[in-house]
Amino acid sequence: MTDEDQVVKEITPMEKDFSQWYIDTILKTELADYTTVRGCIVFRPYGYALWENMQSLLDKRFKETGHKNAYFPLFIPESLLNKEVEHVEGFAPEVAWVTHGGDEELAERLAVRPTSETIICSMYSKWVKSWRDLPILINQWANVVRWEKSTRPFLRTSEFLWQEGHTAHSTEKEAEQETLRMLDVYRDFVESELALPVIAGRKTENEKFAGALRTYCIEALMKDGKALQAGTSHNLGQHFAEVFDIQYLDKDGQLKYVWQTSWGVSTRLIGAVIMTHGDNKGLKLPPRVAPIQAVIIPIPGKESAVVYDRAKKLKETLEGAYRVELDMNDEKTPGWKFSEYEMKGVPLRIEIGPRDVKKNQVVLVRRDNGEKTSVSQDELYETVGKLLEDIQKNMYNQAKSFTEENTHTVHNFDEFKDVLEDKKGFVKANWCGSTECELAIKEKTMATIRCIPFEDSEPDGNCVCCGKKATKKVVFARAY
Repeated sequence: MTDEDQVVKEITPMEKDFSQWYIDTILKTELADYTTVRGCIVFRPYGYALWENMQSLLDKRFKETGHKNAYFPLFIPESLLNKEVEHVEGFAPEVAWVTHGGDEELAERLAVRPTSETIICSMYSKWVKSWRDLPILINQWANVVRWEKSTRPFLRTSEFLWQEGHTAHSTEKEAEQETLRMLDVYRDFVESELALPVIAGRKTENEKFAGALRTYCIEALMKDGKALQAGTSHNLGQHFAEVFDIQYLDKDGQLKYVWQTSWGVSTRLIGAVIMTHGDNKGLKLPPRVAPIQAVIIPIPGKESAVVYDRAKKLKETLEGAYRVELDMNDEKTPGWKFSEYEMKGVPLRIEIGPRDVKKNQVVLVRRDNGEKTSVSQDELYETVGKLLEDIQKNMYNQAKSFTEENTHTVHNFDEFKDVLEDKKGFVKANWCGSTECELAIKEKTMATIRCIPFEDSEPDGNCVCCGKKATKKVVFARAY
C-alpha cells in the first residue's frame, strides 16, 4: 500500500455542497452514524466524548449557580400534556405516542417526552407549599423525542440529548433575573468553551416558546451563512403555575402562584461547533472540549525502539494535565496519521523522530492555522498549555471576524433580499413590530427574526417591510 493510498480521502468541499460536507465530516470523523431507526443516530465514542466534555463544563456552571440535578419520567400521560392547551398545540405535530404496554392497549396514551414542563409542574404542585420551599432550582440531563419530518445529525433528530432547567420563584423579578442569568451562563459557555460568538436577545411573540411569557436566545452564524439557535431561556410567568395549581403560602399569609422559568441547550451544539470551525480537511475542535487535545505521532525510521520509548515518556509527562493520545499503530504511515488527526480536529499534533530524539526536541503543529514550531522536550509541558489556550482564543477570534464580516445592515426590502441571496449571514433591519410583517418577510425570503438583540436594537428608520415607523432594529437570517 502506497502513502497516497493510505492518506485519508478528501471530504466533499464545503464550497461545492455544504450539506454534504457536513454529513461527510460527521461520518468520516466517527462522531456519529446512521441507524435503522428513522431520524435517530448513534453517538460514536468520539462524538459522545465531545458531548461529555460539554456536559461536564455546563454542569459545573449550573451547580455554581445553585442548581441541582434531578430526573423526571420519560413518559407523560396524555391528560397531563393536554392540561396546557397552548403548550401542547406547539408540540402536537412532533409528539410520539405509546399506545400499548406489551400486548395490551393502554387506557390512556403516553407521550414520549417532547419537553418536560407538564410532568415537572405536576410535581412542583406537590412540593411547593410555603415561601420557605422557594426557590426551586432544578436541572435535568435527559433525552427528548420529537417526530421531526426532516432530520439532520445533531441539528434535528427524532431523539436527541439535552439539558432542561426548571425553576420556581416567589416573584416575577426573581424569575426574570433567573431567565437572564441562565442565558448569560449559556452565552459565556459557548463563547468561552466552544469559541462560538453569539448574538443574544429576545424572541418575538411569534417565535417565543409555547406557553412562555418571554423567550430569550443566543444565535450563532454558521459558515454557510445560516443562523443556528444555540440556546434558549424562557420566563414562563405564572401561566403553568395557574394551570397546574402551583401555589404557596407567602409570608403575608396569602396563597400565591409561583413564577417559573425553563431553559435548555442540546446536542445541536455539536453541530454548531462543526459548522462554525470546520474546513475542507474536516473538524477543528476547540481545545477546551476536544476529546483529544494533543496527539503524539512517532516517526520511527530505523530507530523505532528509541523513538517509541521517548514518545511514551512524553505522553507520561503530559497525561493528567491534558487529554493526550499516543498513536503507535505501525500499520499506518505518519502521513496517514497526520491527515487522520487533522480531519478529527485534534488541536495540536506532536511529532517526534530520530533527529528530534537526538536534539531533545519535538515538532508541534497547530490545527487552527497549520503553524509548525520546534520546542525542547523539557519545555513541552508548559508550551502545550500555552498553545492550547492560544488556539482556543484564535478560533474564537476567527469565528467572530467571520460573524462580523457577514452581518449586514439594510434599510429597504430590495437591499434585504439582495443581501440574503448574494452575501447571506445576519441581516439587521428596522421592524414595525407587527406579526404581519414578520410573517410576510418569512414567506417571501425564508428569513426569520432570530432575535431582538440586547445591543443595537434602536431603530434608525422605517420598517423594512411595510415602510411604517419602526419600533425595533432586529436580526434576521435563514436558519437551521
